[in-house]
Amino acid sequence: MTIAPVSNRFAVAPQLRPEGLPALAEAGYRTLICNRPDGEENGQPEATEMAVAAEAAGMAFHHIPVSGGEFPVAAIEAFGRVRSEAEGKVLAYCRTGTRSITLDALANCDRLEGDALIARAREAGYDLSALRPRLGK
Repeated sequence: MTIAPVSNRFAVAPQLRPEGLPALAEAGYRTLICNRPDGEENGQPEATEMAVAAEAAGMAFHHIPVSGGEFPVAAIEAFGRVRSEAEGKVLAYCRTGTRSITLDALANCDRLEGDALIARAREAGYDLSALRPRLGK
C-alpha cells in the first residue's frame, strides 16, 4: 500500500483494499475519501464494501466519485467540506491518487497559493502544473 503524505493531516493513495484499512486506522487515519466511481475497473472494491471495512476499522467513509477528468463544483465543495470537518488525519484515494490530490488542490482547504499547492503535490509525487490557471494566485 503506497501512501503519499501531502500535509501532516492529509494524504492520497492509489486504490485501497478493505483488508488494508485496519493498518491505516492504526497509522492514525480517521477519515477515508473514495474518489472512484463504482465499476470503473474489474476487481475494484465497491464503495459500500469499503465503507463497511472503514467503519469496522473505526474510520469515517465518504464517497465523492469523479471521472473523466471532470471536477464538478459539487464534488470540489463536498471534498472541501469533508476535509475541513474531519477530525484527525484524512486519506483520499482513487485509481492512482491523482484525482484525489487534484480535488484537494481545487478545494484548497489549507488556503495556499497556487504555486504552493503545485509544489506540495510535486513533493507527494504528482504533477498538477496543468491546473495552475484554476488555482488562483
